[in-house]
Amino acid sequence: MCGRYTISADPKQLAERFDAALPAGAVESRYNAAPSQTLPTLLNEDDERVIQLLRWGLVPHWSKEPTTDYSMINARAETLEQKSTFKQALYKRRCLVLADGFYEWQKPADGGSKSKKIPMRFTLTTGEPFAFAGLWDVWRNDQGEILKTFTIITTSANDVVAPVHNRMPVILLPENEKHWLDNNAGPDVWRDMLRPYPADLMKVYPVSTRVNSASVDDPSLIKPVEVS
Repeated sequence: MCGRYTISADPKQLAERFDAALPAGAVESRYNAAPSQTLPTLLNEDDERVIQLLRWGLVPHWSKEPTTDYSMINARAETLEQKSTFKQALYKRRCLVLADGFYEWQKPADGGSKSKKIPMRFTLTTGEPFAFAGLWDVWRNDQGEILKTFTIITTSANDVVAPVHNRMPVILLPENEKHWLDNNAGPDVWRDMLRPYPADLMKVYPVSTRVNSASVDDPSLIKPVEVS
């Protein structure tokens, strides 16, 4: 699963990297992006490429309440079309979730119960921003107010992630990003993109256990630390 990630790139760098206009609201750097936060995305509905801020944690349009079920922060690539909510979104509402890293927690080598898991940050070897494959939806209340939310698709881990976790978020190859948003590409094309990112294009390093708390969000979280 993917429960924390980073999007620390400068907003102008994001706009240039994804050839998109910035939203009216500020795009804040996030060093510990967590569920329920409002985060930058690109949606397949836009005639013009404009970064939009959506809440992490998919709320289906048919939901009675705008609650965020923790299980809806991720959607497994292998079972998307077995669940009606995700199937409809795959066919109609795909998005790019903008990021530049994600966290997973590694069990200590000694296996001791008193030892804490070690948070690890995964990035591209270049350190550049990238896009997770995501799905989104729009929820409306009786007063006509709307809430846009998203989930991140996960797949099996590649050789870099596997020693830490058996799942990883789907990172789209840059050349596939436009096809993921292309409503005419079709399900066969979209399914084929939902695979592990090439391991030789990724790196991993340990970070501070301060990242364990979602309330902590500052640049020091993405700095490498030594593990004793």
